[in-house]
This record gives sequence, structure tokens and C-alpha cells, in this order.
Amino acid sequence: MEQDHSKVRSKILSPARRTILKAGTAVAATSALGFPAIVKAQSDKIIIGHLTPRTGFLGPLGEYAVMSITLAVEEQNKAGGLLGRQLTLISEDSVNPPTASSKAQRLLERDGAAVLIGEISSASALGIAQVAQRNKKLFMNTGCNSDELRGKSCNKHMFHIEAANSTYVKACGRSLLRDNLIKGKKLYALSADYAFGHDLLRAAKSFVSANGGTIANDELVPTDATDFSPYLLKIRQAKPDLVISNLAGNQITNFIKQYSEFGLPFPIAGFGFDTAVAWGAGADSFAGTWPTTWHHDVNAPSAKAFVAAFMKKYGKPPENQAWGEYVAFRSIVQAITETKSLDTAKLIEYFEKGAPIDALKARKGTYRAWDHQLLQEMYTVTPKPKAQIKDKWDFMLLGASVPGPNESLEILAPTMQENACTFT
Repeated sequence: MEQDHSKVRSKILSPARRTILKAGTAVAATSALGFPAIVKAQSDKIIIGHLTPRTGFLGPLGEYAVMSITLAVEEQNKAGGLLGRQLTLISEDSVNPPTASSKAQRLLERDGAAVLIGEISSASALGIAQVAQRNKKLFMNTGCNSDELRGKSCNKHMFHIEAANSTYVKACGRSLLRDNLIKGKKLYALSADYAFGHDLLRAAKSFVSANGGTIANDELVPTDATDFSPYLLKIRQAKPDLVISNLAGNQITNFIKQYSEFGLPFPIAGFGFDTAVAWGAGADSFAGTWPTTWHHDVNAPSAKAFVAAFMKKYGKPPENQAWGEYVAFRSIVQAITETKSLDTAKLIEYFEKGAPIDALKARKGTYRAWDHQLLQEMYTVTPKPKAQIKDKWDFMLLGASVPGPNESLEILAPTMQENACTFT
């Protein structure tokens, strides 16, 4: 998911958050002026650079990202590290695009990071990817959905664990088509008013139109909006067949809660989603059909092991952003172990040759050579029957994986015609 940066300013004396993990110990390091203290790379350590928003309306998702990458690095250090060396994690609050770029540059050029992992904002990811390319280092995108990052702004040094907006739309769209909620229907869309929401709306319009439906109304919602009553009153008057959310972060939480409070009779669905924002809305409010890259109920041995380790350390299950960080890190560990090298060109070649990746799902994925997108299964979630709910995180019913077991993983991913990528 994404973040709005239009109102976020980077101030010289504003506090900057940096978490440094050395051999399983996390400490915060900050200079007297609020800048992160410089931690020089040591020859016996491998530095992992991590960037994610920890402030703003995506802060809660960023915190899950930090928890997950911390767990992953601790596990690897306990297993002996990499290439006989221990790992040091430096995790930064990316804040906004200019700050994300400057912190990425510092992680690579001053801290000596071997790789960059993370991010949730596509605007910030674009800057991070450009820094990574200049420095000839990998950037593993864990949470940015924009199709543009995989299209005209693609980058040979950037790989995508997170799915594209068009993939989310197709995953949820399949369920909506099955339930006869697209063809011949009139839809009402609410979209986050920034790059992510605009990109998701474009993908939604394309899918709905191609399948015989119409988005008759679309409203752009400011990312700092907390009161949805003006939009809900318009929806009540429009009487749509389906209400679509192209919202992000806490917008989704507020929308779900207030939609429930208004008691509107029209079905709802989303083309973008994070399980943590549904947790914020709660079981009594949650409704509709939503797409997700992962859920803690996925029935795969590696998924169960990850959930158990996360639960043991943090006392709650991981959500999909935590999943993204964990898969990104495990991908890097696999590539370095197999190639016995930190050389970026060798790691890129390893992924581009189609190495199977354990994505904590029933089927292994692969990074596609021409745009570096991880091909993988997706899911939808709907409300779980009240009698089956076990705890405050257990109110989403995980649907069957899509594509199905006998279908190609290419089915949901953007095609070359939809999203041309040319590495320069």
C-alpha cells in the first residue's frame, strides 16, 4: 500500500528514526541534531539497509515491516549469518520521497549496505530505486503497488515482492465476476487522491469496462480525510450495485467502520488492501470482498513457521507487509547463499534465471526476468462467520488461491502490452 506525501515536510531539526540491529540486539541511534548517527560498515559484517514509513497514516504498516525484518535478521544470525559473517540491520523511517532518497544514499554510500529492502510509498520507492541503480545495489520492493514502477519507471536493480495494482484488481475482480457484481452493474468508486489511488482507479476502470461494467461515479478522497459521511450520503443517493474502495492505509479503516455505521445496503469491495487496516476496523464492521497478497491463515509449512515465530516474538500474527519484508529478506539470503557472493550482477542473474522462491504459499514463485516482478498466488478475504472467530485478528475468511493450482502464475500479472518495461 501507499502513502500521501503532499503535506509531509522534512525539517532539519525533526527527529529521525533509525533502528540498528546487531547480532539480534536493536538500539536507536540519533545524533544531537536529530540526524541518525553514522554507523560505519565493518569488514566482518554484512549491512542490510531497510527503509519504511514509520510516521504518517502508514506508520502502523511500517511498524509491522520493522518487526518482520528484525525477526528475519535475528533468525539468520542465529543460523550462522551469511558467508560466515554476521548481519547488521539498519532500519530507517523513510518519511517522504526526498528523505527516502537521501537516507537510501547514506545507507549505501556511508553505511556500506549490501542491499536495500522495504518501502510502501511508490513515490519514495522510485527515488530509492534510482539511488540503488547509481550505486549498483539491489532494492527489494516490499510494499509499493504502482504499475509504473514495473513499467516505464522499471529499474534493473529493483525487484518487486509486492504485487502491482493491476494484479490486485484482477485478483479481486475474479471473485466479483463470479458473484455477478461487475457485468451490467453500476459501480461507485472512492479513490485516494494521490499517485497510488489514481493508478489503482485507472486499473479498476480498465478491468470493469473490459468485463461489461461501469464505474458511474468516482470520488477522489484526500488522504487526511477521516470523515466519510459526505461520500456515504452521495452513495446512498446514487444507489450503486457495488461500492469500490481504491483507498489506502487508515482511509480503509475509517471507510469500513463508517460504512457499517451508516448501514448502507450496497455491497462493498476493495481493489487495494492491507490486513492490518481491517484489524483496525474490527470484526463487527468488516464487510465485503478484498484482495491480499498474503494472510496468516495461508496453509503452507513455511507460512505456518513464520506465523509461529512472529507470534512467539510479538504476541500477534504478522500481516501482509510483514510477509513482504520476510520474503524479500529470505530471497536475498537464498541468492547470496547459492551464488556465494554479494556481487549485485551475480544476484540479479540468479533471480532472472528463474530461481524458485519460497513465497510462504502453496506454490513457489519466480522473479520475472523482463520486469523483476515476483510471480505468485494471490487471495481474497471476506468476513468469517461469527461462530468461527477465535480472536480479534481472526475475522477474515481466506479464499482459495488465485490463479488456481492448474493455472499459470502469469495470469494476474501485468502483461508487456499493459505495462512495458525496458531496462536501461
